[in-house]
Formats: sequence, structure tokens, C-alpha cells
Amino acid sequence: MQFQWYPGHMTKAKRQMQEDMKLIDLVIELVDARIPQSSRNPDIDELGKNKYRLILMNKADLSDEGKNREWMEYFREIGCYAVCLDARSKAGMKQVTNVVMEACREKIERDRKRGIVNRPVRAMVVGIPNVGKSTFINSYAGRACAKTGNKPGVTKGKQWIRLNKNVELLDTPGILWPKFEDQTVGLRLALIGAIKDEILNIDELALALIELLQKEYPGVLSARYSTEEQPLREEEGAPEVLRLIAENRKCISRGNELDYGKAAALLIDEFRGGKLGRITLERP
Repeated sequence: MQFQWYPGHMTKAKRQMQEDMKLIDLVIELVDARIPQSSRNPDIDELGKNKYRLILMNKADLSDEGKNREWMEYFREIGCYAVCLDARSKAGMKQVTNVVMEACREKIERDRKRGIVNRPVRAMVVGIPNVGKSTFINSYAGRACAKTGNKPGVTKGKQWIRLNKNVELLDTPGILWPKFEDQTVGLRLALIGAIKDEILNIDELALALIELLQKEYPGVLSARYSTEEQPLREEEGAPEVLRLIAENRKCISRGNELDYGKAAALLIDEFRGGKLGRITLERP
């Protein structure tokens, strides 16, 4: 399965972001804590190379706690500040302003020496589609400033948002990069919903997820999908595991046939909703 999605408006958004970099002090990059590296756009490193950097690992309630710590350490090692949070429940949000001020301490100090006081830190919020940028902005501001939606491509244009006397945010549309060199990155993005489901083969996606879980999180599938009549044998190949999920969850189509498409969609939905447990799909 080939993964590719780069609508025309994203080229325009990238050009605009290049211009807007001149206006800001700090780049706040949201990533999905389940795939912290694959959900980063490598263009952002180039665009924001002379700016302070803060990485927010959003949806950290859905990701593996142990791996969250490993990723936080990794981001610190490459010179970025990092915070784990869940923008929907606001868990971790209180840390953000303190870390923003810490990240921009040199700039604030320089301003103070020049006699410039009370100038807010100007931050650009960036991230690929569906990592929760708008939800983060609304939670951070304590009011609805940005449109939200559980699908990619909701934010269409840029907007400045004054949060408090210390911080102003510039929201930007989510951008993917034009070509995935590594199709594994495309697979991970598809699994978390950053690529529109309409252009994906959900059956193949579910089989890939089963293989990944068998390797990294053995026991998760049998714990969720076994029934008393039919235990799910995880050591089976992925197609057989999907067949057992369809059987155990009564995914039946007309004609009393097993509906593999329905079972595949169920598995993907339950993974994305955290019903399989806290899972991270990659290591630093």
C-alpha cells in the first residue's frame, strides 16, 4: 500500500509559514505521542532552524508511558523543550506557559536590557493534520479560538490569538511533506488518522496494525477480542487474527458471511480511541 497525501493548499501554507517565521520567537510543534517522530514534518526543522523550539507530545493519554519518557529525553537531547499533554482533558496544559517562558528566557532578557518590557513572546503553532493543534489552542486560551475536528484539514488559514500578556500564538494550517521517503512513516500516519481514510485500504491497514501489535504489544489483541467460546490465538498470521476478530465481534454481512471490512474498521477505530490500551508505534 502506497501512502501519499499532499493537497495543493499545503504548498501555499508552507510558503506562508516561511514568511511568518520572521514574525515569531518560538515554534511550538505538536506531534502525536503515539508516533512522535513520524508525526513531525522535517520541513519544520529547516523553516524554524533559528527559532526556539518546543515540542508538545499531544494525546499522551493514548501512548505508552514508558516510551513517553524515552521520547521526552530524546527531544531534550536534540535541543528542543518538550511537554507531554492531552489537550482534550487539559492534562499537562499548566506546564506549557512556564516552558514557553523558559525556552525564550534569553530573548526576554535581551528585551529587558534594551528597556523593552511586557512584549509578549510570539509563538507559531505548527503540526501535521489531526495532531490536535486547534484543540490545544482552545484549551490553552480557555476559549474557542480555533476550529476543531477529528479529521485532517480543518484549519484553513492563519490567525493570531492573544492568550495573555506573556504569549501570543499564530495558528497555521496543518501541513504534511510532499513525499514520504519511508512508507513506514506513511503507514503510521494512516494508523493515527492523519491521512484521510477515504483514500486508504482499511483492510490492509488493519493487517499491518495486527502485525505491529503482535511484535511490540503481545497479548493486547487476545485480551481485547477473545471470547469464552473462541480464544484469539495471537501467534496466527494477521489474516487469521482478523478473521477471529470478525467472528468474535459478530461482524457479519448479508448472506451470513464474515465481514472483514467491518472488522478491520472496528480494529482501527478501537486502536485510535485507546481501547486496546496505551500504545506507541515507534521508539526513539
